[in-house]
Amino acid sequence: MYESQALNAFIFDHCNKSMDNAVSAERYPLWKRACPGLNDIGFIRLGMLRCISLVDSGRHFLQAAEEVHEEQCPLSTYFKSLKSPRRVRMLEAVEQQSYDIYSETLSSHGIDYLKSFPELNDYTVLAADGHFIDHACHTEKGRNGKVYAAGFIYTLNLRNGLLRPFSLITNGTRRHQEIPVLRDELKRENRTKNSTQKCLYVYDKAVTDYAFWNNQIEHGNLMISVLKENSVATFVESIHFDTSHELNTGIESYSTYENNGIRFSIVNYRDPETKKLHRFITTLPGSINPGTIAMLYFKRWTIEKAFNNSKSNLKETKAWSSDN
Repeated sequence: MYESQALNAFIFDHCNKSMDNAVSAERYPLWKRACPGLNDIGFIRLGMLRCISLVDSGRHFLQAAEEVHEEQCPLSTYFKSLKSPRRVRMLEAVEQQSYDIYSETLSSHGIDYLKSFPELNDYTVLAADGHFIDHACHTEKGRNGKVYAAGFIYTLNLRNGLLRPFSLITNGTRRHQEIPVLRDELKRENRTKNSTQKCLYVYDKAVTDYAFWNNQIEHGNLMISVLKENSVATFVESIHFDTSHELNTGIESYSTYENNGIRFSIVNYRDPETKKLHRFITTLPGSINPGTIAMLYFKRWTIEKAFNNSKSNLKETKAWSSDN
């Protein structure tokens, strides 16, 4: 019981601090409103408790919350709150502040999984991928009479290990198209993003679009991916790198290639153990070690482990709502 009370106190304090920061960040937050039935802090707390509770459904969670955490919330109030567009806007604002708080906390404790790679100090390095789960129980059928999996694009910060939602792909009412959603979200963020803030996205080969990523360089967005087998590109020149550096073990070549006038770099890396050849494509400058590029792509797979943990350990296998 003591552990449960301590957890509740921590969540309550974190929610309040995140909310205060979110309100302060906007001059007139349109999502701020008093709700006597279930206030916003209570709503956020219930959401966080549900995420870390081993429950099979919303009904199961409310039952467990009352028994374990002494939290009481009427079913109708809770499920109605999940359908509120205002609450969605509020959660987006609070999530950003919550993420910043945790990032600062981890940094203050010296957490930096990329500190051995000083050449990446100027970059926010994000592994990104789409993740799909079962649609919510009451998801309406689309025009063709079908429902689909619900999904988000998530990013995993490879510097501190924090996973967060990046953009909604589909709530299950339509077939998902992941990469167009990624492009649209980046374009939206570019309208407010400082282009001097460099952000490196590590994604699978579906993301490869020469023209799009060439345009993103001016906005400070760069990428690493694996080269498609049928890619057409013309060799331009080799890029010099330190072959004696331990980090570059297994690198067979580092070169500039061109496609329709757009230039990018390709790294050929052969695994010393399996002897398998991997080819990576990137828009990073040639000053970055090719071994660093290979390492970052292999670290991308840690996001898959995070997804597996959310399904296996936290039982997050179904969307909570079909409305947002």
